[in-house]
Amino acid sequence: MYKCEVEHVCAQTGARAGKLHLTHGVVHTPIFMPVGTQATIKAVLPRDVEVLGAEIILSNTYHLMLRPGAERIAQAGGLHKFMAWQRPVLTDSGGFQVYSLSKIRKVTDDGAVFQSHIDGARHVLNAERAMQLQEAFGSDIMMAFDECPPAKADTKVVQRAMKRTVAWLDRCIAARTRQDDCALYGIVQGGVDFALRSQHVEQICAREGCEGFAIGGLSVGETSEELWATCAYTAKQMPAHKARYLMGVGTPEDLVRCIDYGVEQFDCVMPSRNARHGVVFTHDGKLVIKNRQFFADDGPLDPDCGCMTCTTFTRSYLRHLFVAGEATCATLLTIHNLAFYLKIARDARAAILADRFGDWQVQTLARLASKRWAA
Repeated sequence: MYKCEVEHVCAQTGARAGKLHLTHGVVHTPIFMPVGTQATIKAVLPRDVEVLGAEIILSNTYHLMLRPGAERIAQAGGLHKFMAWQRPVLTDSGGFQVYSLSKIRKVTDDGAVFQSHIDGARHVLNAERAMQLQEAFGSDIMMAFDECPPAKADTKVVQRAMKRTVAWLDRCIAARTRQDDCALYGIVQGGVDFALRSQHVEQICAREGCEGFAIGGLSVGETSEELWATCAYTAKQMPAHKARYLMGVGTPEDLVRCIDYGVEQFDCVMPSRNARHGVVFTHDGKLVIKNRQFFADDGPLDPDCGCMTCTTFTRSYLRHLFVAGEATCATLLTIHNLAFYLKIARDARAAILADRFGDWQVQTLARLASKRWAA
């Protein structure tokens, strides 16, 4: 049975540390969830991710619906067995693809019709189908189907997305058949308009059929300052006894700031995607491994990191792998970037439990202030 346990609220700030009790294990929050869109985190094995200390990962309903399909995954014993990952899994509903795949889909009040980017076939994804798919996957946390509008969309467009998201959440709750071994999160939209955010928080968080709630519709074109302000404003209005998840965010600075607002769950493709392009997050700033300056650099990738990559290989060797086009480089850099993000979450949790998150945040942000983290 799902349970959200708030262990401690930092005396200095509103930052929260807790535990999510899920079917496949306990997740300690704040937590960063590596993204395994197609039932794998690109370039690394499940055992690598487990060694790094990841307690939960994310997979995507839309992509798994297309390939290999929910029936095949269910026949294989569920998503955990299929991908050889025995810890919890959160699955996105596919609602973000309503935003990101705008050129190959049509949205109505019923749901979305997609033209597959793989073979052009027609697929319908709506609230009922999203629940059916995620239940077949055996997800620990299922996301309700929602519509995510661009951050700077016209007010009428945002309001229409809000209305649909509420209606689709009600349909998700009605269509849900599994209660005891998975959780359902509703998603708050509203763009960067505070009044709309308040309205949608009230509507979404009033639903009794949700075990947790997410802040959606951010990191879709707004500035960092708008993201932080909107997250802070929205999070403080969400139920204190239920989990708070900020979807698709973000940079190391985003995590450090938004944990302060009481958010506990984060996911983002940034650490793994950047790694595959040779961009590394370190305690001394962003590092582009292909740069000539690392040709004869026999130092570790990040002297302050204890991951396998940093304790075993040199910058010179990693640069050689990248320039030579060796797949091993993507693996080693992904291991480090994920380690970096997971360490931020662990350090934040320790600071919260010690009632010193405010001090830790100031020190950490000062170190990050002059760094350019985006790829």
